[in-house]
Amino acid sequence: MKSAARNRRIALFFLAPSLAGFSIFYILPFFAGGYYSLVSSPINGKFVGLANYTNLLNNSVFLNAAKNTFVFTGVSVPLNMAFSLGFAMLLARKIYMKRILRTLFITPLVIPVASVVLVWQILFNSTGTVNYVLNALGFQTIDWLGSDWARLVVVIVYLWKNAGYNMILFLAGLQNIPVEYYESAEIDGAGFFRKFTSITCVYLTPTAFFVMIMSIINSFKVFRETWMLAGDYPHDSIYMLQHYMNNMFASLDYQKLTSAAYLMALLIVLLVFCVFSMERKIGKSIY
Repeated sequence: MKSAARNRRIALFFLAPSLAGFSIFYILPFFAGGYYSLVSSPINGKFVGLANYTNLLNNSVFLNAAKNTFVFTGVSVPLNMAFSLGFAMLLARKIYMKRILRTLFITPLVIPVASVVLVWQILFNSTGTVNYVLNALGFQTIDWLGSDWARLVVVIVYLWKNAGYNMILFLAGLQNIPVEYYESAEIDGAGFFRKFTSITCVYLTPTAFFVMIMSIINSFKVFRETWMLAGDYPHDSIYMLQHYMNNMFASLDYQKLTSAAYLMALLIVLLVFCVFSMERKIGKSIY
């Protein structure tokens, strides 16, 4: 008993700096933001209850930002999962230059964002490389970042940044599937589609749900690239919730900022909760 109590004290001693930092920089700001979202002003403000949230839900700019954010998530997450799984299945086979291809897919994880954005700006500028190629082929110039095409550009940047990481996760999951299962299926005459649906998808279910959660979280973090590509007020189709909150912070409107932040956090938690619920139900039906 004395040894166990001593070990707990030692563990708490080493955890204390991390717990203190987490409390100061995460827990306290979280509750402070909740307070600001319920008052009329951060200085000598009056308690207004849910009035800030009601005003926010009636704000057309916020609603447009929320719509753009969830449209982007709904499009980019399935594409990210599909591309990363496809690349993982390709690299799981014996193909030429497999190691070089793996390195290339991992490279976006280590390249600084600022330098990457410069490349994308050169590619999709009105006088950039893509438009140069289109003009050479006889097509008209497209304002990629100043029209509805901007959403496509952001989706491409998101896929380029995140597909490699998810590919590694899927590749690890594929390598844990016993080869004997595929060999037995081939003996029984199963084709590629049958093996994919009955073996690959079944045994990749836990990995797929983890990849989905990470993809959803990363889709809400695409603001950094979008802001560097198009600035504080980009085209209407890529004006995200993070843009709205950033602009509210710049204008010192803490009520709208904290209310929007709490609503976004609540929606992310609900999405992740739904994914976990689906995983439990599907996991029980499989195992």
